[in-house]
Amino acid sequence: MIEGTGELGALLLADGRLPTGGHAHSATLEAALAAGLDTGDIPDYIRARARGTARTEAAAAVLALRAARTDPVDYGPVQAALAARTPSRALRDASSSLGRGLERLATSLRPDHPAVAALGTAAAATPGLRVLRPVALAALGAAFAVPEAQLARVAVYEDAQTVASAALKLRPDDPHTAVRWVVEAAGELDEAARAAAATTALADMPARCSPQLDQWAGDHTHATRRLFVA
Repeated sequence: MIEGTGELGALLLADGRLPTGGHAHSATLEAALAAGLDTGDIPDYIRARARGTARTEAAAAVLALRAARTDPVDYGPVQAALAARTPSRALRDASSSLGRGLERLATSLRPDHPAVAALGTAAAATPGLRVLRPVALAALGAAFAVPEAQLARVAVYEDAQTVASAALKLRPDDPHTAVRWVVEAAGELDEAARAAAATTALADMPARCSPQLDQWAGDHTHATRRLFVA
């Protein structure tokens, strides 16, 4: 039985081997390195994302998880608010791509769960844009009965681990180094997760986009030689 997996569900969602297409994304690291970011700055890049993009997306996931517990379930307001806080079309498309992978997994595992069945309400709120990653993550979180604080940690951790794993492909080094980057950022990651879990209303969802990140992501869409989708 899948429902009620609780903490095990959180581990599943945080597992990079989950078949959702996350391996094709670098959290914009590839574009940042192409623009001149030094390998030694990657730990700071992880921390900056934790304070910015990751915190925003984790808060959206928590709010979407709460929406998943209502009757009827309507993800529209959260999806629209997150899209408005993601001004870069490239980053919206990347989130939509990741959301599509999570949606496929959710419909494969629990198509009958109300939180999963209602994912169409997210796309309906943003014409031309499919369900965004934090919303799809919340639907799976609801189906797995993952607590809000755990879902926030999953969202933040996955962002950091995406950067770390992509770095090993883009700038091959000792794998232990990439693990150390994530461990040393634990304080910022935990702070971001706690702040996201404490978000009480849609209006409180942080808007922490980064103009530099938006620029790198946009440039990446026009790159002719690249390893990652985004």
